[in-house]
This record gives sequence, structure tokens and C-alpha cells, in this order.
Amino acid sequence: MIPRLASTEGLPDAVARPAYVREDHGVGIVHLGLGAFHKAHQAVATDDALAAAGGDWRIAGVSLRSTTPSQELTPQHGLYTLIERGVDGTRARVVGAIAAALSLRNDRPAVLDALLAPQTRIVSITVTEKGYGVDRATGGVDLSHPAIEADLAAPDAPEGVAGLLVWALGRRRAAGIEPFTVLPCDNLPDNGRVVRGLLADFAARTAPDLEDFIRGEVAFPSTMVDRITPARGPETLALAETLTGRRDEAAVETEAFTQWVIEDHFPTGRPAWEASGAVFVSDVRPYEDMKLRMLNGAHSMLAYAGFLAGHAFVRDVMQDRALTALIRRHLAAAAATLAPVPGVDLSRYADDLLARFANPHLAHQTYQIAMDGSQKMPQRIFAPALEAMRRGHPLAPFAFAAAAWLRYTLGRGEDGKPYALRDPLEASLTIASTDAGEILRHAQAITGLVPPELAASEAWREAVTQRLSRMLADGMRGAIDREAEGV
Repeated sequence: MIPRLASTEGLPDAVARPAYVREDHGVGIVHLGLGAFHKAHQAVATDDALAAAGGDWRIAGVSLRSTTPSQELTPQHGLYTLIERGVDGTRARVVGAIAAALSLRNDRPAVLDALLAPQTRIVSITVTEKGYGVDRATGGVDLSHPAIEADLAAPDAPEGVAGLLVWALGRRRAAGIEPFTVLPCDNLPDNGRVVRGLLADFAARTAPDLEDFIRGEVAFPSTMVDRITPARGPETLALAETLTGRRDEAAVETEAFTQWVIEDHFPTGRPAWEASGAVFVSDVRPYEDMKLRMLNGAHSMLAYAGFLAGHAFVRDVMQDRALTALIRRHLAAAAATLAPVPGVDLSRYADDLLARFANPHLAHQTYQIAMDGSQKMPQRIFAPALEAMRRGHPLAPFAFAAAAWLRYTLGRGEDGKPYALRDPLEASLTIASTDAGEILRHAQAITGLVPPELAASEAWREAVTQRLSRMLADGMRGAIDREAEGV
């Protein structure tokens, strides 16, 4: 039987491994959201930082709901294989930055102890946009979010991000332990400010004496993260075994490209993440807008249109000439809504994105990208659409993306077969009508989804309705081809 990855001894020479003695470095980071993206991004950057500059910066990873990450990583002592799939080849490395893999369900005392430990100086987060429980309309807590609802009812037994962090910050303050830095790494615009507002509002409802403390004395640097990381399948585990000669239940594959832009505000210190290429800036927002509107916006558009046109993977979409033309148009339109981004040529950035999307070695499912659309469309599509409208730019690229998403929310394919929407607002989005105008009005009535100024625009409503009507009448394939005729 092939041995499980539990040490770095005996690995093939071609497999990179931690360039430091793991046991010499303590835990300084608690990470909430121990999923594939964290293992492909922040944990790798921390691995590089430890090799370059040392320090007690290893990670205690926490899964808030699932026990699977802990079950995969614990028998491997936190080790896992990262498989980088570049256009020019594949390489493997074993990452050692994770010191402990915990699940809140099974390891609650250890999780709480880690959050309270004086040596914990950073709590980083990747729980997806929907995981925080932010009310987009108010910037505070979403009272209908299950974790928020549960934690407001029992703030001393927290289950969600806001509840856990407010509880921990309160206990640390009472014990005279300085607060940790809160580092959100999800695709929320201005994510540091958003998470500060979320925690302050939660504190105002459960521990009012903490509200000003959280607003004034806790650091919330904003970040922009970028690394395409497909959902893991059996092929990933098989490839890891081939490359390492070890059975690895926690292996993850990703593209060779990685980017991390971070607001440089860490009062209690940080790892030397610049060793992994991280860029520290005073204002993340221009980079964040660039990524959300160009990469993420194009990703959402191609996911909805591609999935309904029968393309299982992004690489398949990039073989569709008409759809690729629409992706190019979308990238250009999104770039035109942006303020200058320091050090970035947006035209070259767009070309690089097209090359990344076309990577033949990445099996990135359109259906994976399509999930949670209600949490993604506001910043990826509707915000740049509003900016384009204000500038007098064409609305067609954003209207096509919006129409494709609305068509997707109907929950049935071109052949009439249903599929799971996988969206937290599924119940609110569901509508039996097949009238394009009615579908759009129904979606735009959901609070916090579409900016009121955009929703009130006759030009916007007409552009979206026209395209959605075509998708309903002619199918997504016909709508793509017709849209591409004008590009």
C-alpha cells in the first residue's frame, strides 16, 4: 500500500519541500476557512515567508462547519501537496506552514484557545462572500444569516465569523492581551472596512463596550487575493500520488500565477510575505476593483453563459470563438470603468487573464464559478455597470452578463433538466415566470442586490430585458452568437 504523506522524507527530488525546520516555528496565525483556496494562497505565501525570514508564524487552520479538512490534514501533520498547473508544465511542492488543522465542531476548546493565545497575532479569513453575514444595504449584520442569528442568540457560544471574533477580542481585552489583526481575504470590496463594520455592529448588539474598541483599536487591513483554484476531484489526488509517491488526502491543484496585494497595517507584526511576491500598499482599492471587475466579472459572465451553452470547464469556454470575443469585450468594458492602477497596464492585464483562462491543464468548472451569484454580482457586474452608465459608456457587456445570470437563476438547463442553484438567496430569486421583464423586476426588488440608480435606468432595463428575452427564446447558444455579431 502506498504510504500516506506524513513527512517530507523520501520524496522525489523534483518535489519541493519546506526550506525550514517546522518544529522551530510556533503558531502566530489562526486562519478561519481551511479550504482549497487558503492552501493554494495564504498558506503557500506563509511557507515562503518562513523559509525566507523565519518567525513564529505557522498557521492553526480552522474549518467552521466541515470536519473534512481536519480529517485530511491531521494524519499528515498538516502537510499537503500543492500542484501548480502552468501552461508550460506541472510541478509539485509540499507545504508545511499549517501546524494544526481544527474543526469548530470537533475541536471547539482548541479553536477558542488558539484565538485567545497571546502569540496569535493575526486571524486571517477565507469563508467566501456569503460566509460573513454582512447586510449589503446597511454594512452591518444580516439578521437573516444563520450564523449571525445563532450567535446573536448565544454570543458566548459562537459559531460564525462575527461571533467568534467579537467573543475572542472581548476575552483578550479583558485579559489584557493585545488584539490580533483581522485579515479578510475574500472578494468583498474594501474587505477590511466591511469586516470592521460587521464586527462593530455585532458588538453593539451583544457587547456594547467593545464597539468603539473594535472600531478604533483593532487593525483590519484590506487585501486583494488572486489565484485560480479549481475544486478538487479524484484526478487531483491521483496526480499528487504520481508526483510524490505518497497518498495525500489533502492535495490541492492551482494555477502557477498568484497575486496578493495587502494594506500595510499590522500593529503586532506579520510574516515576510513579500518573499512570496506579496505587494504591500497604502490603498488596496484600485487593485481590488481591477480584479473584481475584470477577472471576477469576466469569470461570472463566462460561467453563466458557458454553463448554459454546455461548456463544463473554463478551458472549454476559451475554445468557443464567439464567447471568447464576448470575454474580450467584457474585459475592455470593465477596464474602462477603473481608476488608474499603480504599476499595472490594464491592457496587458486583460491579455494575461485570457491566457490564464485558456490554461488547458486547469479543470475549473463553470458550475463551480456560478454558485453564490447573488453574493458576487453586485461588485463584479452591477458596480461597474453603474460606473459605465455614469460615464456614458455602453452597457451591453454588463447587460449580457446580468441576463446570463438571470437566465441561470431559473434553475433549468436548455434541455429542461433542473440543477441546484447553490445560492443563499435561492428562495428569494425563484420565480415561475418566463417573461424577461418580470424576471428582471423580481431580482431588482431584492434589497441590496442592484444599485437603485442602475435599477431605475430605462436604458439598463431595456438592455438586460432584450438579451434575457433572446436567451429564453433562442437558447444561450443563439444568444451568444447573436451578441458576438456586434463585437
